Amino acid sequence: MVTNVKIVVGSDHAGFELKQIIIEHLSERNMSYVDFGTNCLDSVDYPDYAKKVAEEVNSKDLIMGILVCGSGQGMAMTANRFKNVRAAICHNSDVAKVTRQHNDANVLCLGSRFIDMSEAIKCVDVFLSTDFEGERHLKRINKI
Repeated sequence: MVTNVKIVVGSDHAGFELKQIIIEHLSERNMSYVDFGTNCLDSVDYPDYAKKVAEEVNSKDLIMGILVCGSGQGMAMTANRFKNVRAAICHNSDVAKVTRQHNDANVLCLGSRFIDMSEAIKCVDVFLSTDFEGERHLKRINKI
C-alpha cells in the first residue's frame, strides 16, 4: 500500500463536481490532500490545472495526483509532458490497479463524462492503495 503520500487534486469545470466528491471521500478517510482547483463550474482551461498538479508531482517524491476533466484525455496529455509524471486515464478499478502495478503511474486521470461516481471512487481507492511491482516493470519505466 502506498503510505505517507501527499495527494494533489485538480479539475477543470467539467470535472469539478466529481473532484468535489473525491475530495469528500478523501476527507472521510482522513487522507490529506491539496486542491489546486478549479473551485467552480465556470469554464476554465484544463491545462492550467493539470500543470499545477503535474508540477507538484514532478518536483517531489511521495506525491500522487488526481486530475478530472470531461474525458480525462486533456489532463493526461498535459500532465505527461512532465518528466517524472506518469498519468493514466482509468475507466475502471482494474485499469487503476494495473497502471500502478506495472506502470508506476503517479497521476490518476478520470473522465467525469465517462465514469460513474461509484466506479470513480473505486479507482481512487485502488490507485492509492496499490504498490508498484518493480522488477521486470522497472526497466520498462526507465525507457519512458
